[in-house]
Amino acid sequence: MIVAGIRTATVWVVGTATLATVVGATSLGNYIFAGLQTRNTAAVLMGSASAAVLALALDALVRSLEVGLQRRSRRLSLGAFGVLVALGLYALGAAVADRITDLRSPPITIGAKTFTEQYILSAILAGHIEQESGLAAHNLPSLGSTVAFDALRSGDLDLYVDYTGTIWATIMKRTGLPDDREQVTREVGEFLQREHGILMLGSLGFENTYALGMRAGHAATLGVKSISDLAPLIRDLSIAGDFEFFSRAEWKALENRYGLAPREQRTMDAALMYQAVAAGEVDIISAYSTDGRIAALDLVLLDDDKGVIPPYDAILLASPRLQATNPGVLADLKILLGSIDAERMQSMNWSVDQEGRSPEAVAAEFLNNL
Repeated sequence: MIVAGIRTATVWVVGTATLATVVGATSLGNYIFAGLQTRNTAAVLMGSASAAVLALALDALVRSLEVGLQRRSRRLSLGAFGVLVALGLYALGAAVADRITDLRSPPITIGAKTFTEQYILSAILAGHIEQESGLAAHNLPSLGSTVAFDALRSGDLDLYVDYTGTIWATIMKRTGLPDDREQVTREVGEFLQREHGILMLGSLGFENTYALGMRAGHAATLGVKSISDLAPLIRDLSIAGDFEFFSRAEWKALENRYGLAPREQRTMDAALMYQAVAAGEVDIISAYSTDGRIAALDLVLLDDDKGVIPPYDAILLASPRLQATNPGVLADLKILLGSIDAERMQSMNWSVDQEGRSPEAVAAEFLNNL
């Protein structure tokens, strides 16, 4: 019974370790999370199959050790134990080697959240830094919003792209909105520098805001063009949001101001939301305004007629550590400010989501044409 518990725990550890991706630790979950978002089936299958094989292999090794001890078979016991020790030493050695390499020549670490646009932007940042400064750049993908922000503040991340609305609502805990959107950007920059020592280099030139999206035909049938139109009907409708949406201040504000009380709330991967609404499995989704699938799937975004959702200008943020150690990198990055408009960002998202190109290939094309 004790060994059965150890075997079960071993398999569970492998399974849960794939979730380390969302807190910035490299794991097989990198392939699964990124593959789901970019619709790369091969990456999802590779990550899933590799995790399954690893779990089964470790389970078999523990079982072999148990059988060897029961039968008093020195060869089987020592063989299984030796393989387990070798795997442990390999993992430890790889971690130490990576740490030594980072200490000798620390790479510029760039974060990305859990959707296509962020993968593309982090690849653009990494490619530009390597081209202009010759420094190594490393991406940490599929991070949660608060995880990425905390990592930037502590220096575990050097750079990432965030959105003014996220900082305003989630980090600053603001509820009201000034009339001037430039004031939001200005106050966000001042807050980040004053409270956390984070530098806002500026806007990349586009806004990617949260919006409620529906199938165009369904919205027309219901006569819905704005969120106010939706409010009296939503009790009979279902809504899907990304991993963060229903816990964010923006959703709470939409609930309170419009009186939204949907029949069902479902949380799912950002990529799967679009497929779900297009197939009619849900009625509404928390869409991103620059997502290329909005036009491709004939979706419409509902007007936020009460102005609840804050502006979401894409801004480039630098950690206190990067400011102190590599100020030249910050100067090199300024060429990217204002270089991406909403139409161009939507086109790049489309290239990954619908055409199956990798974020790195799309980023390289952008940098070649910069």
